[in-house]
This record gives sequence, C-alpha cells and structure tokens, in this order.
Amino acid sequence: MQRLNILVGGPIDLWPQELVEGNIPGEWLGVDRGALRLMEHGIKPLVAIGDFDSISGDEKALVAKQLADIRVARPEKDDTDTQLALTIAMDEFDATEIFVYGATGGRIDHFLANVWTVTEPRFATIVERVRMVDNGNTLRFYLPGEHAIIKEAGKKYLAFMNLTPVENLTLIDELYPLTNWSSVAPKAWTSNEFTSDVNHFKFDSGIMLVMQCQDVQKIF
Repeated sequence: MQRLNILVGGPIDLWPQELVEGNIPGEWLGVDRGALRLMEHGIKPLVAIGDFDSISGDEKALVAKQLADIRVARPEKDDTDTQLALTIAMDEFDATEIFVYGATGGRIDHFLANVWTVTEPRFATIVERVRMVDNGNTLRFYLPGEHAIIKEAGKKYLAFMNLTPVENLTLIDELYPLTNWSSVAPKAWTSNEFTSDVNHFKFDSGIMLVMQCQDVQKIF
C-alpha cells in the first residue's frame, strides 16, 4: 500500500481543505470520533479503533452497523487511540506513507502525546513514514542522515525541533543556517525559511521533527 490515512478526532476547523473536500487519495483508519466523521463524509475506513468515549451510544451503533472491522479498546489503557491506530498501520498495512489528520488541535496533552509517539522504540520502523497535517502545518519526522525538504505550496516557514538528544544538527541552505549543533534537551528552532524549492539539513543521531508552516489566522 502506498498511502494510508488516519483521522483522529481533533477539531474539524483545523482540517486542510483537501480533507474538507474529500480529495485525499488512499485508504483510511478512523480513530474514535474520526471514524464517524469519515462516514459523514462518505468514506468507510478499513478499521475503526478507539475507546469511543467521545461519541454517543447511538453514534457508536451507527458505526458498528456500517463498518466491518471495529476494535473497541478499554478507556483504562496505556496506549492512546492514536498509538493504537499507528500500531495497526505498522503491523497490518505495508504503507510507505502514513498521513495523520486531526492530531494537532484540541487538547494540548493529546497533541504533545501524538508528536512524541514516534520516539517510542516500537515505532522505529515507521518514524519517517509518518506525517501529521492540518490546515496550516505539516509535521514530518526524521532519523539521522542528510535530508532534502521539498517546499509545500503556501508554506513560508520552516521549524526544526529535536525530540530526543541530537548530535551535529546542521541546517545547510535554509535562510538561517546552523552548524553542528548538539543537545541532550529538546529545542525548537522556529521561523526559519526556505531559500529555494528544496532545502537540506543533516544530523548524526536522534529524531528530528521538521515543520512546514503558514499563517492561517484572519487579519481584521
């Protein structure tokens, strides 16, 4: 499978326009309320997963009636619903790209848990396959090496953050370069910018989060 999408139950107003319009290719996993929202948009996810504590009994019955594969987790569990979905994506689907929607807004504890999930050793094989997308941001995760970042349309800003200790982070050709920076603590290098359609960075150890961002708020 080339691409697998996951919809988490974050705010609809943070959905990218292509999701609102139903123009995203690939199959879907629905996480908790995300499964219901997919169905409301005419999409039947391959799997619905979660404790479903955010939907009513009638809504849960509707999901159960229309979907063949529903996996109900206990509310008292160690994994978040997003972690359960990523585990299914990793273990059961050989997707080369995993796009996660609805994971960046709403409760800040949910958002931070989603971001740091990829640092768990069990997800090591899919770190670089995962992207988290909303209406103004794309988050990607990288393992050591030299990487090319392709500029997305409308995304002016670049941000870099080490999620783990990192060695020799170098921003090669961004507007604000950085050379051989190392740290044991996370740090966010924000508001950098592209200098061309493709920019590059490299590092020797750790896990890096790279964000392409744009301003989406209205100016009155």
